[in-house]
Amino acid sequence: MTATIRPERPPGPRLPNINGDPKTSTDTSFEGEIREFIRRDVAPRRTRNEAAQSGDPGTDHVNKLIGQVSGAATEEIDRVILELQSIRDMLRTEGDRVTREISGYASLNHAAITSMRVIADSLAQWKNGAQINPGPR
Repeated sequence: MTATIRPERPPGPRLPNINGDPKTSTDTSFEGEIREFIRRDVAPRRTRNEAAQSGDPGTDHVNKLIGQVSGAATEEIDRVILELQSIRDMLRTEGDRVTREISGYASLNHAAITSMRVIADSLAQWKNGAQINPGPR
């Protein structure tokens, strides 16, 4: 006596046949691969949640291992964040310094322009005074 075990097929629409040919073994094997992928992907999620609640030693070991791996990654992320924050602070202080220096140069430029105007006005007055009162030479 020979018994054949058929995989349970969930009810639902069948995949369309693109070529119009009757279903071939590749179509069936493709569907089987999809079913197997879903079983591998969905079933462990359910068992992980159930095992996490049960306190299984194997699960505890896996959780510790995951915690160590994720802990190292988290530490690296924290280190990068701290480094970026220090760079941001340095850029802010340098920006403030550059702003102060530009302000100083603008102030110096304004003072130079004012001095040049005073000198130009003084020279114009001397020139006008010399033209009005031509003296002996």
